[in-house]
Amino acid sequence: MSTLLTVILEAAADMAMFAKMGAAFATSIIVLGAAMGIGKIGVSALESIARQPEAANDIRGSMIVVAALIEGASFFAIVVCLLVLFV
Repeated sequence: MSTLLTVILEAAADMAMFAKMGAAFATSIIVLGAAMGIGKIGVSALESIARQPEAANDIRGSMIVVAALIEGASFFAIVVCLLVLFV
């Protein structure tokens, strides 16, 4: 029984490198997705303001709230990935 446990522990130690690479890859995907999402929000907001200038303040406020929510979710995901890397 103890030999099976040592084999499992050695296999888990060997896979730690792949887990860290996966966390780094996931972090890069998260950052790219958040950047693309916030960029899309900015483009849509500018187009909306150009079409309806009198609603600029409402559109700008909504844009900032949505961008902050996306940024907060991406920061949370980055922290989780960093925990995988360093803990």
